[in-house]
Amino acid sequence: MLPIIRSFNKFSKLFWSTTNNGITIVNIDNPEKKNALSKLMMQQMNQNLDEIAQSDSQVVIIKSNVKNVFCAGADLKERINYTDEETEQVVKNLRNTFHKIYSLPQPTIALIDGFALGGGLELALACDIRIATQQSQFGLPETALAIIPGAGGTQRTPRLIGLAKAKELIFTGRRINVQEALQIGLINYYFENYDQVQEKANEIANQILQKGPIAIRAAKKAINDGYNLDIDSGLQVEELNYKKVCYCKDRKEGLNSFLEKRNAKYKGE
Repeated sequence: MLPIIRSFNKFSKLFWSTTNNGITIVNIDNPEKKNALSKLMMQQMNQNLDEIAQSDSQVVIIKSNVKNVFCAGADLKERINYTDEETEQVVKNLRNTFHKIYSLPQPTIALIDGFALGGGLELALACDIRIATQQSQFGLPETALAIIPGAGGTQRTPRLIGLAKAKELIFTGRRINVQEALQIGLINYYFENYDQVQEKANEIANQILQKGPIAIRAAKKAINDGYNLDIDSGLQVEELNYKKVCYCKDRKEGLNSFLEKRNAKYKGE
């Protein structure tokens, strides 16, 4: 495990911490409700995400502190007491919060162990990379409750796995295992146990840390902003983001290190 040097209030359901080597670890910790997305949890998540976005962290890892569950989705016991108007606002806040995760300047890695259902899967979909244990299950069961995935599920799922497969999963609400999730591109990797999942996440994070931090953020911005555009507009997005790296000191350090056959020492400048 990576050493933690900073953490939020220990009483928080959701907190973040920064390690010595620029990795931020976000822990989801609501065991009594299987990490259900309560109003309080979302408030804390929003606050933490705002601080992470402004930090100099280079990679964000999102994981659960609850065994055998990543996130079971919405807190339905809490939501049953809401009016229609309150429900609409709660889902809107959820959607906006997950979009904050998607829009973080740092690459994000979701570590999934167990159930990632409904809003839990939508949370994972907002991350850049998803790694799961063999026992994990995924699903968007909202239509069984006469609603739809409302926190990005109807938009991110088809963009990730294709229109036809996304419609099937949402229309039927069925759960899928890790083998199918990997086959359709819903996750990047799966492993037998959680220790292996953590090892892979740390491996990827450390590979990212060796790269130019300005370049990593520019690459993510270019991919996210250009993905749904036509190719000509996408190339304009790429050009705008290339300008961010073209005039930075790290670019020259990269060239010099290549010519001198040594490891680059990037400073994010």
